Amino acid sequence: MITREVLMKSKAGLHARPASQVVAMAKKYESKITIINGEKEVDAKSIIKILTIGAKEGTQLVVTADGADEVAALEEIATFIADLDE
Repeated sequence: MITREVLMKSKAGLHARPASQVVAMAKKYESKITIINGEKEVDAKSIIKILTIGAKEGTQLVVTADGADEVAALEEIATFIADLDE
């Protein structure tokens, strides 16, 4: 398992549209991918769960991936979240 910390820079946070994009990316991979905000840890393949973590501007998230394609999965999803600017 690998992890990466990501700062949410988007003023809108991780709302429905980018959350759905994260889910689409996550579903391409075999690995188990999670997004963590404090005590909340959710499956990145579930839009409902992603929306419940309350990721707002300035939130420090942790993205984890565990599986055969974990490196590619983590790189794509963590980079996407870090680069959000909407």
